[in-house]
Amino acid sequence: MEPPRDEADLSRRLGRLAGHRLSTIAATHGFEVPVDLRRSKGWVGTLLERALGATAASRAEPDFPQLGIELKTIPVDPRGRPLQSCFVSSLDLGAVDRRWETSPVRKKLARVAWVAVEASPHIPLGERRLGAALLWSPSPREHETLRCDYEDIVELIGEGFKVTAHRGTWLQLRPKGRNAAALRWSIDEEGAPARTAPRAFYLRRSFTAALLEENFTLRT
Repeated sequence: MEPPRDEADLSRRLGRLAGHRLSTIAATHGFEVPVDLRRSKGWVGTLLERALGATAASRAEPDFPQLGIELKTIPVDPRGRPLQSCFVSSLDLGAVDRRWETSPVRKKLARVAWVAVEASPHIPLGERRLGAALLWSPSPREHETLRCDYEDIVELIGEGFKVTAHRGTWLQLRPKGRNAAALRWSIDEEGAPARTAPRAFYLRRSFTAALLEENFTLRT
C-alpha cells in the first residue's frame, strides 16, 4: 500500500475501514489472525499501518512522517470506554530531551489519527470491529497540560529522582517490558551503572476516555 498523499487521502482510507472486522482487513492484506494478542502484542496496530500505508514502523517519528500524523488505536469495551493507557514514546535515559518542543512525545502527539477498536475478551479477535476515526491535534489547553507533564517528569529525571506512574495529569512514565529479559543498562540515582526496566511515556485512560466521549462513538 502506497503512503497516503495528504491528510484528506488518509481520512478517506480510515473511513473505508470503519465498521469492518479485523479478519476482513487481515485477509485483504495477507495477514494471519492470531488466536489472541497475548503473544502478538501490537498486531492490530501493525495491521492498520499496513492497511493505511504507514511507513515509520518503530522509528521515533510519526507513522506517516510525510504528513506528520501518528496512528493510535484505542481498545474499548462494549460501552466504548478505553481499556488501557496509550503508549506514546519510549524514553532513552541516555539521551533525554528536556525540551518539549523537540521531544519525541510532542512529535508523536502533534497530529494523531485515533481509531477505536472493539476489545471485549468475549469477541474473537478476528470478529472485532473498528470504530470511526478521528484526526486530532491537542487544543491549547491540552497542549499546555501535556507540556507541563513532560517537563515536570524529565526535570525530575535530570535531578536524579525516581519517577513513578502517579506523576503527571495526562502523561505518565511507566516501565515498558514484561520480565527481567527486558532489563537494560542505565544510570541510577547515585550515578552508577544499573540494570533497569525500559520506560516509556503513556497517556492515561482518563485522557483517551475524555477524547472518546467528546469526539466520536464506536460504530455498532
